[in-house]
Amino acid sequence: MSPTPAPAVTSVPMVPGVETLSLAETLGRGALAIASYAALGVILLIIGFYVIDLVIPGKLSKLIKEERNPNATLLTGSGLAAVGLIVAASIWSSGGALHEGLLATLVFGLVGIAVQTVAMIAFDKVAGISVRELVTEPELQPGARLLAVTHLAIGLITAVAVV
Repeated sequence: MSPTPAPAVTSVPMVPGVETLSLAETLGRGALAIASYAALGVILLIIGFYVIDLVIPGKLSKLIKEERNPNATLLTGSGLAAVGLIVAASIWSSGGALHEGLLATLVFGLVGIAVQTVAMIAFDKVAGISVRELVTEPELQPGARLLAVTHLAIGLITAVAVV
């Protein structure tokens, strides 16, 4: 005589007005949200890279890859880290609503990229630190370090403003 299997639990007690999702549905929605936010984050980072490329004289990928310019690398890295902070804060503040969260992340990410660009140009003018001159220097310059910290600070300020 084979043992009788225990009956499978097929439903969870329903609470009026509350939608009950299966584990598979919950995991599927979560995976979709992760993939969507990750894709949008990568797109915003690519946009950020090309905007930085427009502001910095010369072809940024050439300055970094071929010329191994530490100033261009540091400025680009800090700018992209700042965009990452803004994207992360936008996701955090989305409250779980995927469509609204993706839209907010897109808008705040683009605003963050614009603010970064304007700040870099303004800081160049106010502080007299020329990005154009920095990226022609073969060795890491103090001005590049200062601008990198400025990028991160503006990214953090923008990220906190989002939350």
